[in-house]
Amino acid sequence: MNNMAIENIEERLIEEISVILSIDPSMIIPDTQLHSLGLDSLRFVELLVFIEKKFNVNLMESGLTREDFRTIRSLATCINKMR
Repeated sequence: MNNMAIENIEERLIEEISVILSIDPSMIIPDTQLHSLGLDSLRFVELLVFIEKKFNVNLMESGLTREDFRTIRSLATCINKMR
């Protein structure tokens, strides 16, 4: 597993989540549970669209589980494996 790649993915996710939620990115850490950030269903879809476009992955065919979306770090790890 390439930790540098995962860290870069985490940074991109944090940046996008901070834009979606209009919060300071420094308030978000990789172990933050996504549900605790207050992502409603519409904002979650925004995040999914960002992930598909930015990382060129097809989430519908990825087999991701709810657990994969638990934290920013777990999501970044899964994205790294799909690329």
